[in-house]
Amino acid sequence: MTALPPKPARRSVVPRAKTAPQHGIKGCRSSIALQFVVSRSGRPHPTASVRGIATLERLREARRDGEQLGPERIAALSEELGVPRARAVGLASYYDDLRTERSSERHLRPCAGTACFAATGGSHLAAVSDLAGESGDRSASTSVQPVHCLGYCYAGPAALDGEQARSGPDLVEQLSGRAKPSDPEIPFAAELNEPVVLAGLSGTESAWQVWPQLARAADRAAVIGAVSESQLRGRGGAGFPAAVKWNAAAEAPASGGPRHLICNGDEGDPGAFVDRLLMERDPARVLEGMALAALASRSDRGHVYVRSEYPRAAAELERAIAEARAAGHLGRNVHGGGIDFDVEVFRGVGSYVAGEETSLIASMEGRRGEVRPRPPFPTSSGLDGQPTVVNNVETLSALPWIVARGGAAYAALGAGASRGTKVVCLSGTFTHPGAYEIELGTSLREVVEGLGGGLAEGGPLRAVQVGGPLGGFLGPTELDVPITFEDLLAAGVDLGHGSLIAIGERIDPRALLAHVWGFVAAESCGACAPCRLGSARGLAAARKLAGGGDRPEYGSTLETMRAASLCAFGRGVPGVIRSLERVY
Repeated sequence: MTALPPKPARRSVVPRAKTAPQHGIKGCRSSIALQFVVSRSGRPHPTASVRGIATLERLREARRDGEQLGPERIAALSEELGVPRARAVGLASYYDDLRTERSSERHLRPCAGTACFAATGGSHLAAVSDLAGESGDRSASTSVQPVHCLGYCYAGPAALDGEQARSGPDLVEQLSGRAKPSDPEIPFAAELNEPVVLAGLSGTESAWQVWPQLARAADRAAVIGAVSESQLRGRGGAGFPAAVKWNAAAEAPASGGPRHLICNGDEGDPGAFVDRLLMERDPARVLEGMALAALASRSDRGHVYVRSEYPRAAAELERAIAEARAAGHLGRNVHGGGIDFDVEVFRGVGSYVAGEETSLIASMEGRRGEVRPRPPFPTSSGLDGQPTVVNNVETLSALPWIVARGGAAYAALGAGASRGTKVVCLSGTFTHPGAYEIELGTSLREVVEGLGGGLAEGGPLRAVQVGGPLGGFLGPTELDVPITFEDLLAAGVDLGHGSLIAIGERIDPRALLAHVWGFVAAESCGACAPCRLGSARGLAAARKLAGGGDRPEYGSTLETMRAASLCAFGRGVPGVIRSLERVY
């Protein structure tokens, strides 16, 4: 690749950072860099995201210290932060990490995701709760907060003990000290002649080989051209063309503030762990992908949104960011090309729906993580009202390979309109669990039976959940389908994040149905009535069935959710429920 002559340095649109206490946001122990916009009066003031993040951080610190966020404490914190009491109450009552009673001595977060449910039938949740109760007054010594995924789907059941992960069939013994702690690494393999997303982990390509040359030349055209030719689509579930999104953001007018690029590391789909693998084990590749996408979309500020259930990922990213700054890959006038681009980590506060881009942005602005109607799309009005691109971790991690080798090399992989590769995540109920990078178009049966080796427990396979809780279920006779966006949709499921969970005969389908509805009811953001009410009715019907009642008759509930829900969460539930009914 031949670098173009350097372009004249362009001025940064990122104002200097100031510290929070200078603007009335006091009491936060964490360091928060403020960004500013100019109001109509001409006076600078902190953006909504700055005040929002400060509020979330202070509430999180209070909860981490074991404080209970009752009315009096909320009132005091609101006055301290200079925010309306209603805002603080809304946050404390919405996010799981804030509303859960938490002990300052020991906090256990057992995984309630589908992979761990398939591993134990859900029995580990009661066992962890009983273990906490053995210490006497739980509220004084040990608190328990079930979460819907910890990214240990390959070795479940799992739990976080504080921020220390524990995983395996003897989970309860580990937590009680009767067994040696186990925190196994994610197994991975690239089923390709040359890995793309897993290039760094496979040892074929180190990070930061492409970015310096492009940064020196400020060569946006090279990135846009290669990615357009590659036909890369987002790997977060929606499958939207990446280059189209970047061009839309680049061409949208900005109102005086920075343009944003958000790496969506809120990998909440139970069964998926590729984003955790990349953020923990190859964070530099994620950051280089962000830098390339920022150049293509003309973004000035980068953010990595990491779910709170991934504490190690956040720490590794922060370490990699510091190293990248020291090497000159991030910051002002990067590699002398006039580009100003830096990255910061935002830690989530516990919400599955925050993985949806408008909900994620709301969370970063310190609001309840509720979905907003579109248009406007984030590419024209996103974080702080500025043009914003949201890409997921796997999408960004493919960019260094694509730009280095050219879009045609990537487009040569895949099938139909689904080009390139996908990392599929096989749960611990498979004989050979782990993350496998495959070429799109590979048969689902080849992955399930060939790479996965079938059920680890032996016996017949009863069902496979594809694509997470909003993906759907297929039976053992329905696996002869290529893994592409289009073919899976035609089969009644969605590729989603690429998770595959094997389910055996010992799992009661009535309990599985109640588990699915329980997830939906717990994680609905409540912004629209069809999803909020439909999930509650579905859960009640499923629990009645699990208790020995008749098969649920949903009436118009599922169709109303499908047709009238505000976002893909509510609209996707009916297909999942119908697929489960069909398989069983």
